[in-house]
Amino acid sequence: MSTMTSNEKIAKVGSRPIGRTAAYWTVTIILAFSIALSGIGQLMRYGGNVDLVTNIGFPLYITNILGTWKLLGILAILIPGFPRLKEWAYSGIFFLMTGAALSHAFAHDYGDGGFHVILPLFYAALAIASWALRPKSRRL
Repeated sequence: MSTMTSNEKIAKVGSRPIGRTAAYWTVTIILAFSIALSGIGQLMRYGGNVDLVTNIGFPLYITNILGTWKLLGILAILIPGFPRLKEWAYSGIFFLMTGAALSHAFAHDYGDGGFHVILPLFYAALAIASWALRPKSRRL
């Protein structure tokens, strides 16, 4: 038999489970950290970023465009408010990452063990998970 009052039932229904909140922030922080490092690396043309884009036939200036959009997208996801901008940022990251995977696949530049295809698809999956777990305050 339940001894819960109707006010307690209302409070339980309206609260967000702590596990879902923790999962959202864990996934979002991993996504933000990964995409931000990638964007900074592209803007600085650090490491293998030059070879990564030129080997599949893209001009080198694309690193400036991609790096800027990645950093702006992560900022949009992390700052409070602006739910419509967040929707665009999530979709942009998804299309950017799936486009990267497909570009490498079509150019037959799979990397070691398919790394150039698998990693962008992993980031796209993180973006989907972050979008799906986001709290009501970050939704349209």
